[in-house]
Amino acid sequence: MRTLIATAFVSLDGVVEAPGGEPGYRNSGWTFNDIAFDEAAYEIKGREQDEATAMMLGRVSYQAFAPVWPDMTDEFAGYNAMPKYVVSTSLKEQDLVSNWGEIVILRSLDDVAALKQTEGGPISIHGSATLHRNLSDAGLIDRYHLLVFPVLLGAGKRLFSDTDRDKQNLNLVESESYANGIQKLVYDVAR
Repeated sequence: MRTLIATAFVSLDGVVEAPGGEPGYRNSGWTFNDIAFDEAAYEIKGREQDEATAMMLGRVSYQAFAPVWPDMTDEFAGYNAMPKYVVSTSLKEQDLVSNWGEIVILRSLDDVAALKQTEGGPISIHGSATLHRNLSDAGLIDRYHLLVFPVLLGAGKRLFSDTDRDKQNLNLVESESYANGIQKLVYDVAR
């Protein structure tokens, strides 16, 4: 069985929208605006690239990443080489880029659940706030890799939904604090 890992930059109040400067969000770029860079805080991002065997995205994140990431050979060589799964009901095969390796469209959460039952290593979910929320609500995420930033953003896309659901316990497996206020939190979902 494969492990599904949700990885995210998240504000203290749970916002994940536009951390890297994506247009259209009033606080775009909040992960680096007014926050001192500390290379140690991002160590987990390199480790994710080394440990994951596939990447999962929602349609919106796929359409944002696909034109850019294939050309970022130094930063994302590991991600670029691995298979990608895009969860979408509307994306068509002809919408897929041809220079980003193997890309498979999954049409439903049932397809994601079936993929988890196959042989292979961890699958890392990037961007994709809506996908994160839906997978979490369906109980399909196994681990969270969170870099929590010392900012409050108010409005914006959130990592977790406000769905009324049963409590889900998490087991802290790794944590670290950095001088710039970022917290690394790695949780396994208790089953």
